[in-house]
Amino acid sequence: MEHRAGFVNILGNPNVGKSTLMNRLVGEKLSIITSKSQTTRHRIKGIVNGEDFQIVFSDTPGVVKPSYKMQEYMLDFSKSAIIDADIILYVTDVVENIEKNADFIEKVKQSEVPILLVLNKIDLTTPDKLDALFDKWKEIIPRAEIFPISATENFNVDNLYKRILELLPVGEPYFDKEEMTDMPARFFVNEIIREKILLNYDKEVPYSVEVVVEEFKEEAKRINIMAVINVERDSQKGIIIGHQGAALKKVGTEARIDIEAFFGKKVFLNLYVKVLKDWRNKENDLKRFGYKQL
Repeated sequence: MEHRAGFVNILGNPNVGKSTLMNRLVGEKLSIITSKSQTTRHRIKGIVNGEDFQIVFSDTPGVVKPSYKMQEYMLDFSKSAIIDADIILYVTDVVENIEKNADFIEKVKQSEVPILLVLNKIDLTTPDKLDALFDKWKEIIPRAEIFPISATENFNVDNLYKRILELLPVGEPYFDKEEMTDMPARFFVNEIIREKILLNYDKEVPYSVEVVVEEFKEEAKRINIMAVINVERDSQKGIIIGHQGAALKKVGTEARIDIEAFFGKKVFLNLYVKVLKDWRNKENDLKRFGYKQL
């Protein structure tokens, strides 16, 4: 039996539904999903295995014009995903400006691998408008195959998945067939806590946060976790903690419930808040947090 394996990289602007689609295709919640932009900061791989195939999906940060060094590194993740893809899923939706980040789309067009253009959120438009969008994208990336879908409603995702399987190159698996991701357990704890911060705080505060798991001790029946929430300013520390610690306690409770569901074990979670001034622009901090690719 011929075995197929390849890297399927998911690219596009913020808030078009890349992470929702990734989680649908993988069948697990690996990527943060919120209504706020720039929630994905790293390349997150999700591995789907079958008897005769292995698909390595890769969710990437939304493409933005960088305002600080962290965003420069996030853009590097997305650019590298064009280069090492076997199949590109370029995700757009029915409401975003088609001209946005045209220079990045040009880089996608120059790739020689198959491009599947995913037109997401079709439940938010009319058939006539969808036809017009379809035609417009055919002009922009003529060789792309276009898949109108709704990731949240799970509409037409199966057909997209089938086409990915057909396009996978012949080859041996890149990862062990038991693996679901190449990310360590601590990474997903970080992401779950950061998701709760994105959901519970407004304005700039969630974007100034980086979570680091300092301790992860797994026992037979429970996991003991100690995590530090890094912020850029003293005022942000006060907001994260809240009056008499209420806000931090709420984040901790919500995160613990999701971490327990993710690992299938009881979790003891300790959260601390620390000020790390201007970390988003500091090379050493960004390297330590895994933003700078080696």
